[in-house]
Amino acid sequence: MKGVRHYPGFLPLTILCLVVLYTPLIVVAVYSFNASTSITSWGGFSLRWYGEVFTGREAARFGQAAWNSITIALMAATTATVIATAAALAMVRGGPFRGRQASFALINLPLMVPEIVIAVATLIFFSTIGLRTGYLTILLAHITFCIPFAYLPIAARLEGIEGTYEQAARDLYATRAQAFRLILLPLMMPGVISGWLLAFIISLDDFIITNFVKGAGMETLPTAIFGSVKQGIKPNIMAISTLMLLVSVLFVTAAYLINRKGRQSP
Repeated sequence: MKGVRHYPGFLPLTILCLVVLYTPLIVVAVYSFNASTSITSWGGFSLRWYGEVFTGREAARFGQAAWNSITIALMAATTATVIATAAALAMVRGGPFRGRQASFALINLPLMVPEIVIAVATLIFFSTIGLRTGYLTILLAHITFCIPFAYLPIAARLEGIEGTYEQAARDLYATRAQAFRLILLPLMMPGVISGWLLAFIISLDDFIITNFVKGAGMETLPTAIFGSVKQGIKPNIMAISTLMLLVSVLFVTAAYLINRKGRQSP
């Protein structure tokens, strides 16, 4: 059976997609080291704008926005991972039950619905219940849409673990809690860590939903960058964007490697 790479036009189409997707990122990364204040002409290599990120006029603003993004991402990823782990246990180890397919659809719904629709619906919901937009509303929204990103690697890892391990533990007089804590959870851990990393980076990078539910005076790093870009693209914005890109690549790579290692283990 021929691989997809042998089909006519597959390689050129793949190269075109890669160029369209990654050329802008490469350009931003390269010009973040530009010594010139111009974003179009090269003035030599410099780390000037990275220093500007931490010591410049807007350093305090971006620092507070980064702190908000990191703390929200930490809490959202942790909470979403706990919920996703419980959901994966129910879906994979819970056996057949009424509404199983509907539950699976609800868990994965945020992946299929356009993000702008989720943002508007979330804002309307918060307004309806009288919840003032701000830090809390961002956190609640992030927890909600991070759940499916954490669920998928956890469920995939759990499906690859045979039930005989738990049965052997129960045969040796372990309780359900002991079998889960001592046997199943360590085996699930690569998927759990991978899910947490994905949820963290999704929360850290989110802009659309955050922009709708953040309220006045509240900024995360993506919304702060957007606000600054509206006044004109500056070299320090390219430096911040490159740093965020680097963090995203590191987290996604770590999630992939941990998940792959987990699939190779029992």
